[in-house]
Order: sequence, then C-alpha cells, then structure tokens
Amino acid sequence: MTTNSKYIQFIICLGFILSSLSISAQQKDLFSKEYHVQKEDTLRYRMLLPKNFDESKQYPLVLFLHGAGERGSDNKKQLAHGSSLFLNEKHRDSFPTIVIFPQCPEQDYWSKLEADRSTKPITFKYKYDEAPTTAMALTMDLMDEMVTKPYIKTDQVYVMGLSMGGMGTFEIIHRKPEMFAAAIPICGGGDPDSVTNYAQKIPLWIFHGAKDDVVNPLLSINMASAILNAGGFPKLTLYDFANHNSWDPTFAEPELLTWLFSKTK
Repeated sequence: MTTNSKYIQFIICLGFILSSLSISAQQKDLFSKEYHVQKEDTLRYRMLLPKNFDESKQYPLVLFLHGAGERGSDNKKQLAHGSSLFLNEKHRDSFPTIVIFPQCPEQDYWSKLEADRSTKPITFKYKYDEAPTTAMALTMDLMDEMVTKPYIKTDQVYVMGLSMGGMGTFEIIHRKPEMFAAAIPICGGGDPDSVTNYAQKIPLWIFHGAKDDVVNPLLSINMASAILNAGGFPKLTLYDFANHNSWDPTFAEPELLTWLFSKTK
C-alpha cells in the first residue's frame, strides 16, 4: 500500500470513528432489550427493527457477535462496536433490516475452544466436535426461532462478528451451514478442517489486521486458504496498518453492507 493510499484509508477510518461517536445513547435505545429463555438459561440480546417496520413485509436478518470485552449481563455492552454501522441513517434507509446483538455471559464464549493466554498472540485450540457452548447453543436456538417469523427473508440471513465474535462467526456457519447467505468474520479464526460443509455455499468476506498481536492474522489466512482448497472463493482483506481493532477500518469499508446484502441463498 502506498503512503498516499494509507493516508486515504486513515482519513476514511477517522471519519467513520468520528461519525460513530456522534451516535447518542438515545439512538442506541432504538435497539430494544430482549430475552431468549431456554429452561434455566437466558440469552440477553438487543434488536433493531427497520424504520416503519411492517409485519406484513419481509426483511433480511443480521446476527452480530461481539468480542470478549463486551461479555456480561447488562444487555448493553455488546452494542459498543458495530451498532453504529446499523444506526447510520443512510444505511437504515438503504438497507432496511432486522439486526440482533446477543450478549455472551462473562464466563462463557461464543466458540468452543481452549485459549492459551500465556502466548502472544493467544493460542487457540478449537473443539467443534464437541457440543456448543451455552451462549452459542442459545444463539442458534434464537436464530432458529427468528427464521420462522413470516417477516424474515430466510434467503437473506447473515452473520458477522469481531474477535471472539469472529471465531463465533466461523463456528456458527459450520454448525448451521444451511441458514446463512453470507458471513463477515473480523479478526477471528477457526478450525480449518471445518469448512467443507459451507465453503461452496456461503460467501465470506474475512478481515484482519496484519499487526494483530492478540489474534494471529494467520488464523484468518489459514481459514481463507482452507476455504479455497475446499472449492470456495472467500474475499480476504488484510490491513497492513491495523492491530487487533481491525473492526474500525472494516466498518469504514464503503461497500461492506452493499456486498453483504447482495448475497442471497
């Protein structure tokens, strides 16, 4: 990347960040507080409906999985990153959609894995052959319930997530390959041996920062390589200037949502 293009990318990112800061707490309250209960377990989530929502019409559905820092039980922190993208007035007008932000509890994780935090970047061992985590199981159950609603376009169901949520994105499309029309994992990773059941079905746009010292960018590269080897055609963006917070330039990508909503099953 030339110095000029780096500068342009920096300006784009800065503009997006500044516009995000202008999203008020009142605007975030457009995300209703919801609860999905299964026996003794509860999944807290926030939901954004399109402007002038009409149950007689049909809309795409986007699932957004947050990172580890937004875990908890306040049903609020999960909106820290990504909500501004969908609250943007231009995006709301151009892409009327239903957006769900579930919150993973503090001691749980989206993806079934072991993490060795004594290394930098962190080392992950994925265990997709085991039952999903409670948070993932509840999220999948919620999505199963949502796609039965008459106002959901079942051929336009999407998932995206960052960091821990990027790993959750790779895992949920492995566990439910028939559900999603496209996926956007950001600074995540997954099990390269798990891609065969979705590589040729689900378009992916994978993002990572080349300087990421938390989640190794090679994890995303290895997933893209595995998808290619399985006959898929993933889109991969590696930011040479970005560390772990590659979600900032990702959300500033002008074609991000255009690409996402162009994909149908």
